[in-house]
Amino acid sequence: MIIQKTENSRISTFDPNNFSFGGTFIDHMIICEYEDGKWGDVKLVPYGPIPFTPAMMGVNYGQACFEGMKAYKDKDGQVFLFRPEKNFERINKSAKRLAMPEVTEEMFLDGLKALVDIDREWIPQGEGMSLYIRPLIFATEEALKARVSNKYMFAIVATPAKSYYSEPVSVKISDHYSRAANGGVGSAKAAGNYAASFYPTQLAIEEGYEQIIWTDDATHEYFEESGTMNVFVRINDTIYTPPTSEKILDGVTRDSFIQLAKKRGIEVKVEPIPVKTVIEALKGGELKEVWGVGTAVVTTQFQALGYQGEKLELPRLSDEESYAAILKKDLVDLQNNLSEDPFGWRVVVDHALETV
Repeated sequence: MIIQKTENSRISTFDPNNFSFGGTFIDHMIICEYEDGKWGDVKLVPYGPIPFTPAMMGVNYGQACFEGMKAYKDKDGQVFLFRPEKNFERINKSAKRLAMPEVTEEMFLDGLKALVDIDREWIPQGEGMSLYIRPLIFATEEALKARVSNKYMFAIVATPAKSYYSEPVSVKISDHYSRAANGGVGSAKAAGNYAASFYPTQLAIEEGYEQIIWTDDATHEYFEESGTMNVFVRINDTIYTPPTSEKILDGVTRDSFIQLAKKRGIEVKVEPIPVKTVIEALKGGELKEVWGVGTAVVTTQFQALGYQGEKLELPRLSDEESYAAILKKDLVDLQNNLSEDPFGWRVVVDHALETV
């Protein structure tokens, strides 16, 4: 790895008590270029602009994918990544689906650790605090030709993070727009998936909702995801979540919630969730809660469902009663080294670059 430390650190300007998620970037970034059929050297360099033109193929034809993950700092200042091997596997799954070159495990994991290590001062401590990390791959060849690019860049950037949604939100169950279709790229973390979701979400916001529950493209009769999150439904004391497929992203937080629930002895059923079943359970008093999970948000609880022009209020549970709140606490405690890690999910980031 080639390392170029910044001579103008901005850490003194960072106020951990006053910053916006996604708008503040740490001192360094990782970049690596692909050309002539192979990846070059991984470089750790000062964060900043990279020269490209509007003819860059990633902009014109959408060959771009990314990951979302976090680093955490415990009360003793020790830094951890959380299940990074899952993100490594998934970014390559996305790259393959978009006809882009896969990255090596060394590029991905060593790059992550080096970046987090050198900028560990940027990781805020405390409840809900973390460093949000964005690995990405995109086409960089300068050519206006609708074909696979011959040049790419792998990069990792990061931003300090705090709680995303602090209050429960209202969500609209989509009966027209879908996030993904059979045979499409729903299981890839493709940049275009997010662009396509913005307009329907904007319409839902205009109707008084914060997010959308996406339904299947063929019938709109089954839950798939919610906004940029995987979705969970609790009917009585059983948790339901849709199975992953070529339309549903294999979320790391989703998998973690399932395993933590099973560890607690909570019944989890991974099966299709009919919209009709959820609405009937709500009206019959059997629906206890619905929530979304994802890396950025961890957990977002829902307070109302919009369905066929009606806004249906969900039960309000205490944190002691809510499976969403209980499992969120289990996960956050594990991520922040406040509890034992029986799964081996925490990965310590050593001080390898202290003397560089």
